[in-house]
Amino acid sequence: MNNSATSSVASSSFDFIVIGGGSGGYAAARTAHSLGLTVAVVDGAEELGGLCILRGCMPSKTLIESADRNLSIRRASEFGLKATAEGVDVRAIRDRKRVLIDDFAGYRQQQLMDGRFTLHRGYAEFVDAHTLKVSPRDGSAAFEVQGKTFCIATGSVPNIPPIPGLQETGFWTSDEVLDAESLPESFAVLGGGAIALEMAHYLEGIGRKVTLIQRGKQFLTGFDTECSQVVEQAYQHRGIVCHLGTHIHRVTTKDGGKHIEYRHGEEEVSVTVDEILVALGRKPASGGLNLEAAQVSLHKEKVVVKPTMQTTQPHIFAAGDICSPLDVVHVAIQQGEIAARNAHRLIQGQLVNEEADYRLLLFGVFSHPQVASVGASEADLEKAGTPYVSASYPFNDHGKSMCMGETDGFVKMLAHAHTGEILAGICVGPHATELIHEVVVAMHYRSRVQDFLTIPHYHPTLSEIWTYPAEGCADQLTEECE
Repeated sequence: MNNSATSSVASSSFDFIVIGGGSGGYAAARTAHSLGLTVAVVDGAEELGGLCILRGCMPSKTLIESADRNLSIRRASEFGLKATAEGVDVRAIRDRKRVLIDDFAGYRQQQLMDGRFTLHRGYAEFVDAHTLKVSPRDGSAAFEVQGKTFCIATGSVPNIPPIPGLQETGFWTSDEVLDAESLPESFAVLGGGAIALEMAHYLEGIGRKVTLIQRGKQFLTGFDTECSQVVEQAYQHRGIVCHLGTHIHRVTTKDGGKHIEYRHGEEEVSVTVDEILVALGRKPASGGLNLEAAQVSLHKEKVVVKPTMQTTQPHIFAAGDICSPLDVVHVAIQQGEIAARNAHRLIQGQLVNEEADYRLLLFGVFSHPQVASVGASEADLEKAGTPYVSASYPFNDHGKSMCMGETDGFVKMLAHAHTGEILAGICVGPHATELIHEVVVAMHYRSRVQDFLTIPHYHPTLSEIWTYPAEGCADQLTEECE
């Protein structure tokens, strides 16, 4: 599908203009159209579809699935099976990914170009609080469009640190890994967040030698420390070198490879690899929008928003990675929908009162073992002065996970100490990103651990492991909730 053309500019005034056609932007545009607003979408990306579809969630999980299958083959003898991996065809993995992503992206492109919205394929910048200058990708003359309301949904870009010698030596980001038809034999992965852990799992899973170099003292900074320890131990068992608490001095070339010198704890160390993968997260794509002209404020490159998704300019909203407390797709979609509904309220002269609710903030990492969480952290609860109890249970004492041979990790549940209401769930272990949804549903309905224990769980299943921390929490409740 040709997505480089710019739509007709016959109409230059709209009720709602969305900047960015990714998951958050499309959700905003779709919702606004359903409410009867005239909508324009401005997107200057080389290809329509957004980060999740093109370079994030979907392509990475497609590659990770291949790594997971290869790990199973490598462990076949544990299960009384005779199977050997006869090699990995990186190009075939890449080609499978391309087929799937072309399908996903094609559908999104069709949605953006089906006539519900005016689509402008170009770069947007604010002239003033109600006017955008659009510079078409094809180099044709720039033009202006006016809007009653706006939604900024430009997403994020890779975060590249100012490490001496890194630019000169060269590096990859996850973009290169996701579309490579061949991969070098050894990588140094810089970072310890979700992208770094997932890419390290994929690369080692298909037989590459990996060194993980993380500045912080744990993986997944701000997350449960025990989760980080489980992942670190599991990765080391697989042969991944994990160096946490580091400071990189410089990057150079040496013996035809890329040489990294860094401090690990109190020790000065170095490693030479074929390629460096920078996986230090992403930063908001707020540059070039001329937000000052629209009086939209930033904080550390993120657009400042209220719970109503309004920026410091009330008729300009934002959604997704550009403003979110957590850069994940389902939150971006929720924010985009709220932004559109509140924009409609604003145009209609109604009270703008719908707010984003992050009580069920959900996070997942497709590492191996996987990591997932929902709700408040223990630090958050302590800061808020919320009385709580917690209990955990390990997978290495759970029947189904033992049968599966997937015994790394645990589940943990947090509950209000007086009422028993479930406040959070944490899972590190097999299928954690799936298992967490049982707790999400329970929390959505404000279930108490006492109620949770009355729900039947089939035996033997992974899901029934949640009953153990629920029981542990229930046993600690004060008499107030009896």
